[in-house]
Amino acid sequence: MNKKGYLAVVIGVALGAASVACLTPKAEGQRTAASKAKAARTVWGDPDLRGVWTGSSITPLERAEEFAGREFLTEAETAAVEERAARDRVDRPPRPGDPGTYNQIWFDPASKVVPTRRTSLIVDPPDGRLPFTEEGRRHQTRSSARYGVGPRDSWLDLDTGERCLTDGLPLYWTGYNNNYQIFQSRDYVVILAEMFRDRRIIPLDGRSHGNIPQWLGDSRGRWEGDTLVVETNGLRDDTWLDRKGSPMTDAATLTERFRRVNYGRLEIDVTVNDPKAYTRPWTVTLTQLIVLNTELLDYHCLDNEKDAKHLVGK
Repeated sequence: MNKKGYLAVVIGVALGAASVACLTPKAEGQRTAASKAKAARTVWGDPDLRGVWTGSSITPLERAEEFAGREFLTEAETAAVEERAARDRVDRPPRPGDPGTYNQIWFDPASKVVPTRRTSLIVDPPDGRLPFTEEGRRHQTRSSARYGVGPRDSWLDLDTGERCLTDGLPLYWTGYNNNYQIFQSRDYVVILAEMFRDRRIIPLDGRSHGNIPQWLGDSRGRWEGDTLVVETNGLRDDTWLDRKGSPMTDAATLTERFRRVNYGRLEIDVTVNDPKAYTRPWTVTLTQLIVLNTELLDYHCLDNEKDAKHLVGK
């Protein structure tokens, strides 16, 4: 399963994801209490980022046309958007010719917009839209046209998610398996994602970047006051940013700024500078909420390479 259709097989994760998406009143009360508690510090004095977090939200990456020129939703608009999202989370018969895939129990849908009621996760440029270069736009158009239809004449036509490798560096989370866990020591921060069991190991000791391209890039971190700043380069040139096929190329540099606002809330500003795909750097603000009394479940993805001739239509 991946950004462009969630096609791989996942075993045993949906029930855990659903338990997070459908919080009981008791769990909602715990989360409310957590949001009022002060953020902790480690025994060595740094802000404590540890915990299981979820970034799930119905706020889109890009601003929808209906809200063009609008940075924030009104309370009434927020209620309408959330009600519409709730109505869409129902099982319907597949379209003619569609064999059907997962039903709703497999997904981990968000139910709320971000707390600021922004109309997009993108905060810069001000229009809330990705600032594509001509090549970046062509890449997205080609990828969108292939979405769900192929061609799949070779294993090279399959994306990294369909091959059970990764979906690349996660800027935001949709669909399912939205949880991840942060571990922390004096010298390292480790981010373990439930999706693909992706692991980002981020040294804090001032070492220089490596020069080997990697699926999740090469990250280095440092503290600026109470903010963890993580700079990542060395990305490969074959992952997507989102299900629309927006590119993330090997020219990209990402700067992430992690701030634990309180015990229950983590804010991450992510600035992407990718001159191959975008005319200027752009920034998203992601709100992460703590998930209490839980742990990540194991993730299994079946890359059916023994039956690849059927997968690619040969």
